[in-house]
Amino acid sequence: MTFTETKMPPLTKLTEDEQMLKEAAADFADTVIQPKVQEMEEAAKLDPELVKQFFEMGLMGIEIPEKYQGGGGTFMMSIVAIEQISRVDASVGVFMDVQNTLVNNAFLRWGSDEIKERFLPQLATEKVGAYCLSEAGSGSDAFALKCSAEEDGDSYVLNGTKLWITNANEADIFLVFATIDSIAGYKGITAFIVERDMDGFSVSKKENKLGIRASSTCEILLEDVRVSKKNILGEVGKGYKVAIETLNEGRIGIGAQMIGIAQASLDAALSYTQERKQFGEAVSDFQGVQFQLARMATELEMARLLVYNAARLKENAQPFLKEAAMAKYYSAEVAENLSSMAVDLYGGYGYVKEYPVEKYFRDSKIGKIYEGTSNMQLNTIAKILLR
Repeated sequence: MTFTETKMPPLTKLTEDEQMLKEAAADFADTVIQPKVQEMEEAAKLDPELVKQFFEMGLMGIEIPEKYQGGGGTFMMSIVAIEQISRVDASVGVFMDVQNTLVNNAFLRWGSDEIKERFLPQLATEKVGAYCLSEAGSGSDAFALKCSAEEDGDSYVLNGTKLWITNANEADIFLVFATIDSIAGYKGITAFIVERDMDGFSVSKKENKLGIRASSTCEILLEDVRVSKKNILGEVGKGYKVAIETLNEGRIGIGAQMIGIAQASLDAALSYTQERKQFGEAVSDFQGVQFQLARMATELEMARLLVYNAARLKENAQPFLKEAAMAKYYSAEVAENLSSMAVDLYGGYGYVKEYPVEKYFRDSKIGKIYEGTSNMQLNTIAKILLR
């Protein structure tokens, strides 16, 4: 099938709705988020008022249908919004990314009508969601889960610990993956909807991180948490499908976060090198610096094309697994490269917290780690190529 036959728009050409949301998200980021960035960074915590404003802006339920009080938007709309928010603060970018591309998408795809009616209006208007898969011994081997779920009448009783849970401090709704049969391997995994006020559930240690410091990343404890069978997302024993297929989409969201960081790094480098004078000239007048800026712009454009291509394929119901892996892998490389170049171009000023580029550099590193490491993305790409 040719590109024309898929009726996909050109990758960087946005529809009117996408452009409107991009501009609204950019303005919100510049006027509302930017003044709070340094304070949130130092406190390692999102401003609670900002969380409310995200819901008021409709940024927490972009793809949730209007009948569930969501925005009724598209996947691409989520991607451009995540990019613009991450351009100002990647901590806040991942906050809305997890809500939209992981939690909401999982409910939309796998939730029964009853589950959608119960939870989607809450996720669209007031309640933050968290995605609880990782454990101490379960990283790249995502399904080596120890968190258990034992059937007991009309409920399951959950016990275990989850690590590295984004949005844990802010969330009220947690999508927890646990195994009902450890011998069955991945076929025993089931997705449970756990609510913060359930007995035996608690948010524990908050990680002290290198980057995205305002994003809460915490340990989750489950001690005899009784979860009704009505709170199972998808089918019993089919949680691995929920996890894998949702993460495939989530990786495109991480790609959007990374190109947001990369754009911020390029913008900062362009501005600073034109202002900074050395030897009587602006630093940007030196050809060597111009070449660096040109390479930065080229790498960013390539990363953006990969991310937008994966998003377009996904929302047009085309195969996108390889493209999503490529987008996440390459955008993480570019974010780290461009933020590092920006630090270099700032010189000594790039190494101090008074200027923004050292934060971009620290924030970029997580792109190679969460929602599938870079090595796992390369493994996925290679497997598909060799089929």
